[in-house]
Amino acid sequence: MPRFSIILPVFKVQGFLRECLDSVLRQSYRDIEVIAVDDCSPDGCGAILDEYAALDSRLRVLHLPENVGLGRARNAGMPHATGDFLFFLDSDDTLTPGALRAMADRLDETGDPDVLVFDYARTYWWGGTRRNVLAQVLADAAGSTFTVAERPEILDLLMVVWNKVYRREFVAAHGFAFPPGYYEDTPWTFPVLLSAERIATLDRICLDYRQRRQGNILSTTSRKHFDIHDQYTRVFDFVDSRPELASWLPYLHAKMGEHCLDILSKPDRLPPADKAEFFRRTAEMFRARRPAGAVVPPALRVLEGGYPRYAARRQVARGVRELGRRSQRPRRAASVRLARAASAVAGRRSPDPRLVVYSAFSHRGVLGDPGAIYHKALEIAPGWRGVWVVRDEETAALLAPDVERVVLDTPEYRRVTARAGFFVNNVNWPGTLVKRPGTVHIHTHQGTPLKYMGADLLAKPGARLGVDVPQMLRRADRWDHSLVANLHSELVWERAYPCHFRSARTGSPRNDVLVEAPAARIAAARARLGVPEGHTAVLYAPTRREYRRGGHVERLDLARFAADLGPGHTLVVRLHPSLATGPARGLGLSELHRRGVLVDATDEPHVEDVLLASDLLVTDYSALMFDYALLDRPIVLHADDLDAYGASRGLYFDVTAEPPGHVSRSAAELAWLMTSGSWRDEESARLRARFRERFCGFDDGQAAERVVRTLLLGEAARAPVSRVPSPQPAHDDLLASS
Repeated sequence: MPRFSIILPVFKVQGFLRECLDSVLRQSYRDIEVIAVDDCSPDGCGAILDEYAALDSRLRVLHLPENVGLGRARNAGMPHATGDFLFFLDSDDTLTPGALRAMADRLDETGDPDVLVFDYARTYWWGGTRRNVLAQVLADAAGSTFTVAERPEILDLLMVVWNKVYRREFVAAHGFAFPPGYYEDTPWTFPVLLSAERIATLDRICLDYRQRRQGNILSTTSRKHFDIHDQYTRVFDFVDSRPELASWLPYLHAKMGEHCLDILSKPDRLPPADKAEFFRRTAEMFRARRPAGAVVPPALRVLEGGYPRYAARRQVARGVRELGRRSQRPRRAASVRLARAASAVAGRRSPDPRLVVYSAFSHRGVLGDPGAIYHKALEIAPGWRGVWVVRDEETAALLAPDVERVVLDTPEYRRVTARAGFFVNNVNWPGTLVKRPGTVHIHTHQGTPLKYMGADLLAKPGARLGVDVPQMLRRADRWDHSLVANLHSELVWERAYPCHFRSARTGSPRNDVLVEAPAARIAAARARLGVPEGHTAVLYAPTRREYRRGGHVERLDLARFAADLGPGHTLVVRLHPSLATGPARGLGLSELHRRGVLVDATDEPHVEDVLLASDLLVTDYSALMFDYALLDRPIVLHADDLDAYGASRGLYFDVTAEPPGHVSRSAAELAWLMTSGSWRDEESARLRARFRERFCGFDDGQAAERVVRTLLLGEAARAPVSRVPSPQPAHDDLLASS
């Protein structure tokens, strides 16, 4: 008996069917059967199904003699299912890698619940991806099983059948089946969830929900949308037959009203001549099904009036939105003019030479190089005032009480930036901030550049997607000083940003702590991350990819990598900050963290602490490798897609030819490096020493003080004293020089 019976109704999806089948049959978890139901599809779907079935015995094909529709096609597949759990997959959607394994593990963990609800992401025809906006509901319920009464918010999720798997015996015992018509998921999902005694969630994106440009049946203009009334009638009849569910009638009554009004509001759902009838039938059903004593929400009171009143309100709302759109551009222009006028007025006053305005990572807090400079200024220039710009009140609330802060684009922000003498940032300031005579702008960057930056992006159209390079350079014209940690960075920044700044050979202030590596801070960081005492902490820090929209490419099976490390090791994963709020973490990382398979350190605000806490760095093309080299700890470069990455983003040098440690070209090779111990052999140390000599020369642990004393206080510059010893030449190098 297989674990999963995947029922796949198929109709007019020949352009997507192979991708769907591949995503299922190539899963690492193989204890499945696939029952594909050819719903008399007029295209080549039937032949594709037969082709795949001939190659994989787990796939069986039912060819229906006539088209019966999505719901009844699912019903046709159910009697042939023998698995523990039913999974109804739409044939234009795809499973994400590792999805079935994650589902099976969660089912085992929760003792085979009646229903398992998992996460999904919308994938758009133009390449965009957006995670389910209610994913937090799944995360909040990630503990033990529950009922709908215990967690009613589960009903706020999209009421569809394909984001769940169902225990087959539970479905059979209740006799659940799909009705004909549109919106067939509604009279299935509500009864199933209300009847389930044990529901579990999986906070992992297991399915890519394809958003087709054309062809979605629910986006077609048709009277079939009237089926929604019959489907909710079935839901109400089901609840009426079970008195113990009567308390859910007010919720379902409101849900029905919301659902029908949503259909009516869509311009492409109903023929214009049928909208009044649809409203009338909805209003009649809303009145007839209203439970005694139920309070009608304000948004649904429109159903208590007539269609002309509803249509008039819709027309007014459209007019207001249109006026808003028309006025938005003039408002933006007025905002820019106002900012420039304020700057001109402020320009009549001398800048305050002891007022420094700081920002880091697009106003996210006291972080990075600006944060290190700020703390050092408090220490050696206590009479100076430092003010941080933050993006919103929520970010402001996270700062320590003694940190002075202003929120971006507020009157307080405009006042402080109009008076400041110094500006320190690792991201460009907004275009509305005009540089005034007498002010000094210090740009710290965000590390040593390996991939193309600034003007060099003009040669890489994929990498500069969404990046206005000319505007970027106009903003860089405000820089007075560009901090560099090595000669490589100096040459790159001056080429990538052809502006009038001066390169300051200060080192990277945020890396001072890496040079000193205080034992107490290391111990505190390991404890905060949850690294057991005595464990070897392996940090995996991949960067984003420009050759994939969204930036995330799953290069490693993290669960397997963690297992390959073996006992006594803890895998710590830190995604690129730009991926922290996207789908990347939902593709297994969050779930593995919850289960204790690894540690997700993506949200740790101070990356320096993550580096300090680890004993080994595994990365690809992340700038973190240059910082980590200061710790003189092993680095492994996982470069299995170097050609694709270099072609899409551009690399300033071949990092595999001058690596900071051993290079792996595949997951198997990486596993061998780890299990064999080669990651810390003499060759690894030799490669690291050469890398440190080239890229760590200006980092001596005094960078923050050097910036404060020379660039803020105006004291004489003191050249960095490198703490990196020159490597001894290898035997082959001696032969080559003789």
